[in-house]
Amino acid sequence: MNTLIVAPLLIPLATLVLTLLARRSPRAVSALSLAGALALAAAGLVLVGLAAQGQILATQAGGWAAPYGITLVIDRLSAVMVAITGIVGAAVIAFALARDDDPARGRNFHPLVHGLLVGVCGAFVTGDVFNLYVWFEVLLAGSFALLVLGGGKRRLAGTVVYMVLNLVATLMFLLAAGMLYGASGSLNMALLAQAFAADEVPASAHAAVVLMLTAFSIKAALFPVFGWLPASYHVAWPPVSALFAGLLTKVGVYALIRSVTLFWPEPGIVHEVLLWVACATMLIGVLGAAAQVEVRRILSFHIVSQVGYMILGLALATPLALAGAIFYLIHHIVVKANLFLIGGIAAHLTGSERLAAMGGLYARTPGLALLFAIPALSLAGIPPLSGFWAKFALVRAALDAGAWSAAAVALATGLLTLLSMSKIWNEAFLKPHPAGHEGERSADGLRPARWVVSALAAMTVAIGLAAGPVMDYAVAAADQLGAPAGYIAAATGDGGH
Repeated sequence: MNTLIVAPLLIPLATLVLTLLARRSPRAVSALSLAGALALAAAGLVLVGLAAQGQILATQAGGWAAPYGITLVIDRLSAVMVAITGIVGAAVIAFALARDDDPARGRNFHPLVHGLLVGVCGAFVTGDVFNLYVWFEVLLAGSFALLVLGGGKRRLAGTVVYMVLNLVATLMFLLAAGMLYGASGSLNMALLAQAFAADEVPASAHAAVVLMLTAFSIKAALFPVFGWLPASYHVAWPPVSALFAGLLTKVGVYALIRSVTLFWPEPGIVHEVLLWVACATMLIGVLGAAAQVEVRRILSFHIVSQVGYMILGLALATPLALAGAIFYLIHHIVVKANLFLIGGIAAHLTGSERLAAMGGLYARTPGLALLFAIPALSLAGIPPLSGFWAKFALVRAALDAGAWSAAAVALATGLLTLLSMSKIWNEAFLKPHPAGHEGERSADGLRPARWVVSALAAMTVAIGLAAGPVMDYAVAAADQLGAPAGYIAAATGDGGH
């Protein structure tokens, strides 16, 4: 069982090493990279199956008991996050293989992607604050290198903005961890949760957690510190930007959900602040998207806006709201990664990412138009797609809690999201290309890339049509978050249960 718990770390780490050893053979690197991502997805699905039975898996690395050992814990939330990470990682790698016209870039891309996946999965399964910091550093290092992959002044400028604000957040996190250890004598999340529940920590520990949550908020791109995201994501190579769009801010959201539900499970001032921040994030993000004229910049601002929905569920702190936030996480990772991949195909076919210079895609490739429409409508919350059920749960939870303003903001944001998606549809798909057929580029070699986006679109439809079982899983995961005694018992024990 311990091997299964560490599989989300061992699989991408082993794949990273193997792709480095096989660098002289691009075909071997590609095969190893895709196989590693598929293995990670398979391990994640096995963990989801075990978690769905109510099991919380835990281990203490090296046999050192808490608070001295490195604790790994997998419950329903962390299991599904590992699974969806593997699925999106495999999709992005397969897409990159279809679009890779630079062998040198591919040799660097694959090890870096698996290094990033190690950091992401580590953040999802760690059970102590210091190692959460370590895994953030691992994924941050990988993301820096991936962002500049391919070179160019535009990518370098975007990387500088990304790097500066994320390093500020990292330093805040490190300072908070030091303060927390000094105040409590432990960084094990379960032991800290016990101490907070018994009110056995000084005020400085509460201040440290507030500082830690601020750092997570920056990494999740919450209002007001979100400018780094739309300044950087759109400049990366399309497979890289899709991977970032699907996963990186969700690590920050996951850290916020885990920390708040462990340390302050009862509604209070922190939840009230998060409610206002969530509403501001939804509105500012969607309004920023409306002002953009490039496809991936529009989609980048929508990441900001959609993160607001997830934090809305955390702020409301009811079982339905938390379940809605978890459902939204699952839905959004798939939808947003797919939209960035489709945006990359559209830019390749039209020769530009600027809406004014795009056009003619519906007449030329109606299949791609349908593949765009599915995640775009899901993002806006149109039934019966996955986004509708996620938004429905959150709006219902807001109304049940008497948060009428938050419900209104959520509904208005969904409408404005639909308008933004309509702008891309009208400009890139419906209108003729401004340069006529001379502006169109060859579609040779894009068929495998279309298979990838088709699979992700089918997954979006499947989540929507199977909303009942997915919501049942999300509700059970929310119940675990709302009553963390099982998580604490597993994390402080000698192997979980």
